[in-house]
Amino acid sequence: MAVTRPSEHPKSEPVSNAEKPPEDWTTGDEPMTGAQASYLKTLSEEAHDDDAYDNELTKAEASLRIDELQERTGRGQ
Repeated sequence: MAVTRPSEHPKSEPVSNAEKPPEDWTTGDEPMTGAQASYLKTLSEEAHDDDAYDNELTKAEASLRIDELQERTGRGQ
């Protein structure tokens, strides 16, 4: 199996496995990270949707919710 190495510009040219769907993450069922929780809280406040924030979300669930809220708030553009 070939190992893909990051380029000189990893932010604009991510390695293919960096774009794996959240439902395929091996750690997706772990609790969301502190960074995810903080950003999700900010987005839920900006969207005026307090129910969007749930501190029991997994990493994968939080990622999907963040994507949804970014689209709603315009932050994902």
